[in-house]
Amino acid sequence: MLDGAVRKIINPPLDACGRRVAALGISADTVTVIGCVIGLAAAFAIWQHAYWTGLVLLLISRIFDGLDGAIAKATESTDFGGYLDIVLDFVFYGAIPLGFILADPAANGVAGAVLIFSFYVNGSTFLAYAIMAERYDMHSTVRGEKSLYFTTGLAEGTETIAVLSAFCVFPGSFPVIAYIYAAVCFYTALSRIILAGRVFSRQ
Repeated sequence: MLDGAVRKIINPPLDACGRRVAALGISADTVTVIGCVIGLAAAFAIWQHAYWTGLVLLLISRIFDGLDGAIAKATESTDFGGYLDIVLDFVFYGAIPLGFILADPAANGVAGAVLIFSFYVNGSTFLAYAIMAERYDMHSTVRGEKSLYFTTGLAEGTETIAVLSAFCVFPGSFPVIAYIYAAVCFYTALSRIILAGRVFSRQ
């Protein structure tokens, strides 16, 4: 929901930085992998109850996630680059809740499992919609140039990063926040299913 507004703010500095990094010969795929590794380090820090360290690493990881697209824009984007970015995003978004589950299984286990399940459901509706959109040659630039058709929703990247950050700041509130955001993700998935029914039933 907030990605569009946030992108208008962060894209200019990211694009400028992306051009400088690209000039050094560093590829977008390399930055994508580094960002994921930093994200996994954040999950490990959270597992070890180093929540503020996890927060810093989490945010750095997401900067790298935005930077890879800027580098690709400054050089040449590839289908594999887009594929890698999506796959490693899913790795990151699953790893952070897993870190909280491992940090305190008794308190966070069920809520974390529900949250990861909601990510799985929401992600599947997103990817399935993109596959069908490609089949019907649909295009969208509502969130900028993307490797696949991007459907907007209540739970997008900005909201998810904000929630993951809130987990680090308020680790004792993980279960409550997780259940609330899981409900948001399920709502987003349902709205996307309804949209798909309206769009693809006419094709």
